[in-house]
Amino acid sequence: MRDERTVEKIELRKSNIPSARNIKNMPKIWDMLRVWGPAWLVMIADVDAASVITAAETGAVYGTKLIWFLLLLAIPLFVIQEVAGRVGAVTNKGLGELIRENFSKRMAVFAAIPMALVDIISYIVEYTGAAIGFQILGVSPKISVPFIFIAHVLLVYKRKYAEAEKPLLVISILFAISWAVSAYLTARKGIQVTPFYFSASPDFIFLLAANVGAVIMPFMLFYQASATAEKGITAKSLWAVRLETAIGAIVSELIMIAIVIATIGVSKDSLDFASPGILSHGLFSVAGTFAPYFFGIGLIAASFIALIVISLGSSWGVVEALGWGRKNWFKVYLIESIPALIVTMLTLNLVNLALNLMVLQIAVLVGPAIMLGLIASNKRLMGRYYLKGYNKLIYWAFFILILGTGIISVLLLL
Repeated sequence: MRDERTVEKIELRKSNIPSARNIKNMPKIWDMLRVWGPAWLVMIADVDAASVITAAETGAVYGTKLIWFLLLLAIPLFVIQEVAGRVGAVTNKGLGELIRENFSKRMAVFAAIPMALVDIISYIVEYTGAAIGFQILGVSPKISVPFIFIAHVLLVYKRKYAEAEKPLLVISILFAISWAVSAYLTARKGIQVTPFYFSASPDFIFLLAANVGAVIMPFMLFYQASATAEKGITAKSLWAVRLETAIGAIVSELIMIAIVIATIGVSKDSLDFASPGILSHGLFSVAGTFAPYFFGIGLIAASFIALIVISLGSSWGVVEALGWGRKNWFKVYLIESIPALIVTMLTLNLVNLALNLMVLQIAVLVGPAIMLGLIASNKRLMGRYYLKGYNKLIYWAFFILILGTGIISVLLLL
């Protein structure tokens, strides 16, 4: 009897001991969970209010004809953001700080200040996007806009980055689910998928450029490098940073496609973001009773996440460029956000502003993207992780492609 119990105890102990495979995989899984955050959040923030409007315009005007292009955009998104994450992990410094130390303070300011000025407009767009989402749910902008501002400040002020990151990760799940449901409500009635379509018309080219501007924004480079450094992620975890960046790039573009699908069949006249009542009616007529509510929730979540990520990326970039230290970011945030808050309370008409902003982002991206590429190619700074060979060629090829798209779109605007 005693022998049987002894055997049972031994078997029980064996069952609780991880297998050799599990022991080998556990550190990698833990490392992935520890690292997870900066790359994922910057990709989710990439689908901000302006991007939602761009995708909605794309779906309403061209249906599924641009889905192939949105899928392709995941590639340059990953390539460029992977370099930003790599620089932050290897140097443990933000992009603004690296530009100031390795080039000059003037160059750092040249890269960061234009981004900050554009981001003031971005704040207006994000506050407005959240206000529109709340209006769809029946809440007045006079209540929702101050609420978003206060909630934003309470979440990030005097908190460590890791503490502020956790609630954003939860909101990002709600964000993804809401757009998936929005797409399903439209797609269940049947949609015709166009595998490939291209047109040389100015409107089509402009919308292509707007989608390119929506996929890579200047604040993303500053945010991912700084957030990676702020979280203490090192070069040993680069594999996890790359995997997270790849997953985030794919998911963000799938969300853009979901928004495109959600607005197929909605007439352009009904896609009036300045009038949530007309917008709600358009969504309701195409996808049913609950469509406006899921669209509104998605827009609120998109705006709130983007507002925090953009404010951190922009403010970190400015204080690093000026040499003030990353901890003083809140001063810059107040300078940028309070005017944006006031403007938002005065107007909610932002469709044209959002589309033009997406194109403008490409021009502002030039300085930071060039500096990032040069820093990543510096063997002295990056050691064995420096950008070289095919990786270097691909980075600059995508940069030139994005820049070329921006130049064409600006010519079309003129």
